[in-house]
Amino acid sequence: MKKKLALVLACAMAFGLTACGGGGGTATTAAPETTAAEAAPTEAQTEAVESEAEGEETTAAEAAPAGDMDALIEAAKAEGELTVYGSCEEEYLSAACKNFESLYGIKTKFQRLSTSEVYTKISEEAGKPSADVWFGGTTDPYNEAVADGLLMAYDAVNAANLISEDYKDPTNCWYGIYKGILGFMVNTEELERLNLEAPKTWDDLTKEEYKGLIMLSNPNTAGTAKLVINTMIQMKGHDEAMEYFKALDQNINQYTKSGSGPSKMVGPGECVIGIGFLHDGIYQILQGYDNIELIVPEDGTSFEVGATAIFEGCAHPNAAKLWIEFALSPECVDHAKEAGSYQFLVLSNATQPEEATRFGLDMNNTIDYDFEDAKENSSKYVEEFFEALGSNADSADSSRFLTE
Repeated sequence: MKKKLALVLACAMAFGLTACGGGGGTATTAAPETTAAEAAPTEAQTEAVESEAEGEETTAAEAAPAGDMDALIEAAKAEGELTVYGSCEEEYLSAACKNFESLYGIKTKFQRLSTSEVYTKISEEAGKPSADVWFGGTTDPYNEAVADGLLMAYDAVNAANLISEDYKDPTNCWYGIYKGILGFMVNTEELERLNLEAPKTWDDLTKEEYKGLIMLSNPNTAGTAKLVINTMIQMKGHDEAMEYFKALDQNINQYTKSGSGPSKMVGPGECVIGIGFLHDGIYQILQGYDNIELIVPEDGTSFEVGATAIFEGCAHPNAAKLWIEFALSPECVDHAKEAGSYQFLVLSNATQPEEATRFGLDMNNTIDYDFEDAKENSSKYVEEFFEALGSNADSADSSRFLTE
């Protein structure tokens, strides 16, 4: 398997592996075993890496001459380690990291954070990130990071297998690995008990009969909620969307920290209607919750592109580039379903999980999502969302907006 990927990487080296303003990191010794919570290097470790970099003329990035088919792999191994911030479900994140470490012998640490948490963290670190790569999670926060110059451009060879140019950043700062449709998950038993019909459209969610029955994620921590905000603005127009969120808020019982949070509450009956990605609902159904129904809104919806990217200024740029090639290969994505992730894959040489199509999800009932508007305005729209909610978000009732 290594030889197969090495041949691909040889082509990459022939065309040159260049970073857009990316800093080169020196080779470091692999770290001892750590937990996910301990994944981020300490300030002292960061300073040590910077000190080494200043004292050496040849960096690890320069140690991989173009045209040498094994150069990138060897340079990545010389760096010895990789730290991954993952915004997919932790089971998939852990499996992907273990697979990468097994393939290349590179110590791979990870920490699971929601997409907005990652964006906030690397923004605060200002070009000195405590991780090397980002894996999984919807692209609106990735696009905010691109706009802020926080991601490194890399011309990945395996990107040739993407089924469309829509699944990559135009400047090669992130690449898509999967997509998932936004919709509703409902508890059919609770609806029957309450003598209620399932919602069919976004507007249905504002009906008074659903008061206290709905969960959505917190846009301050979850990219899923940012996508919901951007989707409603693009479908309804800005002002009408803000009025919509004021009405919807009257029916929201809780805003969860992560985008998958609502899906986990539907089956047990802790909420009756969850808003989120329907592949998260598939996972819950396959866990035994056959009381969950998946609904694609009749008035249209949008989809996420789950991505991967390199952080600008990362300590292990060659290991990071190798990760991108790995993430864009069947060696990574074909194993997603084994870790309970059933998204539609966006690589032509990948094997679609049968579970993603078994439930009849219509990926065609999606709007022509404006990624550029989302890139430029997501942060502002989130601020305006909370302003629209006004006292509802500022009062003691703000405990509904979970951050832990």
